[in-house]
Amino acid sequence: MRGVLIDAPVAAPAEPSREAGAAPLPGSGAPAPASTADFDPSLPWRRARTVALRPEPFGALVYHFGNRKLSFLKSKTLVAVVETLAEHPSADATLAACGVPDAQLPAYRRALADLARSHMIELRELPA
Repeated sequence: MRGVLIDAPVAAPAEPSREAGAAPLPGSGAPAPASTADFDPSLPWRRARTVALRPEPFGALVYHFGNRKLSFLKSKTLVAVVETLAEHPSADATLAACGVPDAQLPAYRRALADLARSHMIELRELPA
């Protein structure tokens, strides 16, 4: 199990607090990137089809039915971002639409990259 992001105050540095976690398990078949460097916030993303999100008072639990990975989203804003990724043309557009402050953008992009690496979010088809 792994925590993805804890909201920091806007004035505080945007460093996420993370719990130790195992390397992601292969086998989901989703077109998610293999490393954080492969996450491109300018591309269209969505919550993976094999992922369930359960709201909790601290944020949400995210479970991948393919690789059986469980993650915690420790920010209600991050939950909103993940839930609405498919409604926007890019991850960056989703972050803007969800009101993520500029100072926290790097932390949220790292959280999304972690979710991509663990196959919780995946690339959408580019519009033709």
